[in-house]
Amino acid sequence: MNITVNEELLAYIDPLTPDEHEALERSLLAEGCRDALVLWGEVLVDGHNRYGICSKHGIPFNTVQNTQFKSLDDVHLWMIDQHLGRRSLSDFQRGVLALRKKDILAANVPPMPTEPSAAAPIKPEALITRDAIAKAARISSNTISQIEKIQKSAAPELVAAVKSGTISINAAATVASLPVEAQVAAVAGGKKELQQAARQVRETRAVARTEPESPEGVIARLRQTITELSAENAALKAQLAQLKA
Repeated sequence: MNITVNEELLAYIDPLTPDEHEALERSLLAEGCRDALVLWGEVLVDGHNRYGICSKHGIPFNTVQNTQFKSLDDVHLWMIDQHLGRRSLSDFQRGVLALRKKDILAANVPPMPTEPSAAAPIKPEALITRDAIAKAARISSNTISQIEKIQKSAAPELVAAVKSGTISINAAATVASLPVEAQVAAVAGGKKELQQAARQVRETRAVARTEPESPEGVIARLRQTITELSAENAALKAQLAQLKA
């Protein structure tokens, strides 16, 4: 049978480490391929590493079709849920996957109907909150917030440092507030330099909090907070209205 490897799906989940890949290869050579590869038509969805190793060594394998997939988003959501079930994932990997799931679900929430009767039913999980994301990933909502900051502001070198365990998620989120050049320099300096950079940012913030703020600054900050909370509240009300309809 024809099996197609979709490069986008292949790269969607972090690859195995060299040690993990070697361990899998030893297992397949010793015990064979016991778990079936999952296909969507001819497209390989789950089992890329097993497929590559089995093809290399001529190890027989079975396949199974998942007939529930209707779109690439369905495939992505299934892949995310499968990998979130793995115990070997780091908290950062779990958070990244959960945020991907949130983006997919949020993008598929239908727009508010012009008439109540036109409302289409939506699933409860489409109501995305930070707590729900954190629960899905089995990490804290604060960690999810920190991972969001890293994804938005961190240089690729800093992201790589988090993935390798050189720096914690908490410290990386702090360092990500620095200019990209400063982040790259801190990563190049190694673990101690990264810790020092995070400590300096925290100390600077602590000093700023102790300095008196002008009345104009307080008002501007409160207005910004009110605007952000109002927007979030409106979005949640819209989603709840669709769910009730």
